[in-house]
Amino acid sequence: MALMNEQEQSSFLPRQAEVITAESLSKKERLLRLRFTDGHRLDHQPGQFVEVSVLGIGEAPISISSSPTRDDSFELGIRAVGNVTRAIHLLKPGEILGVRGPFGNGYPVSRLLGQDLLFVAGGIGLFPLRSMIQYAIDYRERFGMIILLYGCREPAERIFQGELEGWRQAGDVEILESVDRCPHDQAWEGNVGVITTLFPSIRIDPERTTALVVGPPIMYRFVVAECIHRGMARDRILLSLERRMKCGMGLCGHCQINNVYVCLDGPVFSYEELIKLEETEV
Repeated sequence: MALMNEQEQSSFLPRQAEVITAESLSKKERLLRLRFTDGHRLDHQPGQFVEVSVLGIGEAPISISSSPTRDDSFELGIRAVGNVTRAIHLLKPGEILGVRGPFGNGYPVSRLLGQDLLFVAGGIGLFPLRSMIQYAIDYRERFGMIILLYGCREPAERIFQGELEGWRQAGDVEILESVDRCPHDQAWEGNVGVITTLFPSIRIDPERTTALVVGPPIMYRFVVAECIHRGMARDRILLSLERRMKCGMGLCGHCQINNVYVCLDGPVFSYEELIKLEETEV
């Protein structure tokens, strides 16, 4: 039997990664900064994901939340929703978990050079989008205008608040935020309404703007409609279907849509590609 090469090993066999820092972002969200114990970099592209495993509990696909332009570590934003993610939330600096990948096609970075970028993030959709936002900021001269529309259910669920304010003050990103509702015990002076209520406040050139959208499936239909109403072409609207993934290698069929495997052919697709798939939710 032929021996597996290094790339095949990274696909099948988890590598040990040490937790460097663990930061709470909200009641359910946590940000882990990791570094491989073998000293190698992850070498990912913005928009890709990894498979994260906790010994004796299981494995889950997690979007990469940091840009490859940063140091030799990488960050994962994680919401505690199941056995694996709850176990990851309990990890402390110095502890070890398994990581396979990176997987997926990520964002077409070379195609985005020179473009204006419109990021639309719903809730924890900011986790995978953050990798591309950081990349665009680190190579700011290679991109045009950068706009971020960010919506959450309520103010307490906002993540990366300090980083958002830093981007805003530096002038690197135009940021507009909205919440669906504001409970009486939470302070909020911004917009209240679904994320599409932010669109009238921005100006874009549809000929040179690409929209990068990540959020709950119900959001996609309305955001896509707003983009098309603004004159954007279907191939300039990029959507992530990362919620459907499981094994990361196209073996389990969990993410299959017609003849497409989201974990292999995605998770990033243009709207032009998705409307050709009968079973897609967009």
